[in-house]
Amino acid sequence: MKRLLIATTALVFMAGCNKDFKEINTNPLAIQKINDPGMLLTNIERNTAVAGDWAAESTIIQQFVLPYNLGATLGYQFNDNAPGLSGAPWGVYTGVLRTTQSLIDYVKSDTARPNLYNMARIWRAYHYMWLVDHYGDVPYSEAELGQKEGVFYPKYDKGAAIYDDLHKEIKEATDALNPAKDNNSKFDIFVPANATAATEITLWKRLGYSLLLRLGMRYSKVDQAKAKSIVQEAYNGGVMQSNADNIYVKNTTDAGAPDVNYTNGRMGGVRGTNPYTYHVAEPLVTTLKNLGDPRLKFMVAYYSPLQSTAPNVTNPDTISSHQFGFPVGYQVGGNWKTTSPGYRAPTGTGESFSQLNYNVVANSTTPSVIISNAQTKLLLAEAAVRNWLPAGAKTAKEYYEEGIIASMDEYSIFPNTAGALPTATEKAAYLTRPGVAFNETDALMLINTQYWIECFNNGHEGWSNWRRSGFPVLSPNLFNNNLNGGFIRRFIYPINEQTINPENYQAAVASLGGDLLTTRVFWDKP
Repeated sequence: MKRLLIATTALVFMAGCNKDFKEINTNPLAIQKINDPGMLLTNIERNTAVAGDWAAESTIIQQFVLPYNLGATLGYQFNDNAPGLSGAPWGVYTGVLRTTQSLIDYVKSDTARPNLYNMARIWRAYHYMWLVDHYGDVPYSEAELGQKEGVFYPKYDKGAAIYDDLHKEIKEATDALNPAKDNNSKFDIFVPANATAATEITLWKRLGYSLLLRLGMRYSKVDQAKAKSIVQEAYNGGVMQSNADNIYVKNTTDAGAPDVNYTNGRMGGVRGTNPYTYHVAEPLVTTLKNLGDPRLKFMVAYYSPLQSTAPNVTNPDTISSHQFGFPVGYQVGGNWKTTSPGYRAPTGTGESFSQLNYNVVANSTTPSVIISNAQTKLLLAEAAVRNWLPAGAKTAKEYYEEGIIASMDEYSIFPNTAGALPTATEKAAYLTRPGVAFNETDALMLINTQYWIECFNNGHEGWSNWRRSGFPVLSPNLFNNNLNGGFIRRFIYPINEQTINPENYQAAVASLGGDLLTTRVFWDKP
């Protein structure tokens, strides 16, 4: 009798649970339909991963220094892993790539939105390049399949295999863009407002082929035949032609336009957290001074006395001879004064060395330059040196000089540069200076040193190209021997991957040969 009562009660309870089950378990506030999927494009572009942290990639390639070792700031300046820095790029995988995949899935079968679909494919490829360049092997073929297919613990694909597929994706998607199809400029922050479909697609085609050029050049140390083939595909497709093709995220604090009130996230720490502890590194400052580079005044400044309010100074000292970069491999405190070459006595609250120009490159409204005409021209210059371009292309010298001029002109979109941009006379004089003037013998060093300077505000691309090219030649940071006298070649996987996806994490580490700062990604051969 007890069993019958229990069974009857269970049936009644189950029937009650099934009543209105769909309505009860449906979130009435959840988005069920997107009025226009183009809105996702705005979100994806706005959240594009660009520069990395000043204390990470820019520190590795000796453009920036955070010399205060207080435990919380232990990191790449001290040849040590910093979980916060190493894990940050992984946010691309758990963030913007999810939105991008959602957009791709949403419009893949929509015959009215082929351009939007292919633009999303290109930007998905950009972000997977970012992940491979940082970590090596990452989830790819099984990534973003949790909700669709229940794959919550994706395997890690080999970086080389991912790059092969990205080559296909970028080429197919860029080729397929069609000005006779959908116009998405209403949501596309990379193009002028109300641009025609023809204008938008021209820009995106040049973007896609310039990204393809970047990908092709990554193979220069591992497969020169493949590199040449991809570079020629990109060149024949049509890469960026002028600075009007630059791809960047605008930032503004215009109180009159709250809908576009965005600040540059990369500047939050250096502007808001004890700015006097941050310095520009000696190798960069010395290079700029030795070359008489007119871009120095936009990048570097001296604040006296050094203080936390430096970001509010609108007229810092930018005279070249007054700038001194902080030497690499030292920390403030301890035996700093007796062991550091060129030690300069402290002033105010910080050390007496140059800092970022908070009025220009480290301004809260500084644009985030993602892919530039200057980068593209300099990559073409190297391709020309290597005889990888087809007949009819310009010479390496022409591309090289155009790349330098494009880099100087790029500062016109930065805040507080009006009236201070290099003149035609200054540009011409710079191109003839020792250490700048083009010659075939030193061509690769010259080209990639200029690429390093151009990427001052894009640490990720500067670090990637430095690993690929080996230029400029930098002396290892010898603060300790954690790197065996070498450099940081990749980021360590975020700690939570060891607990969330342990089996696939361990397989990836074994395949890479170790989850180490000194492990190289596939295209970074010694």
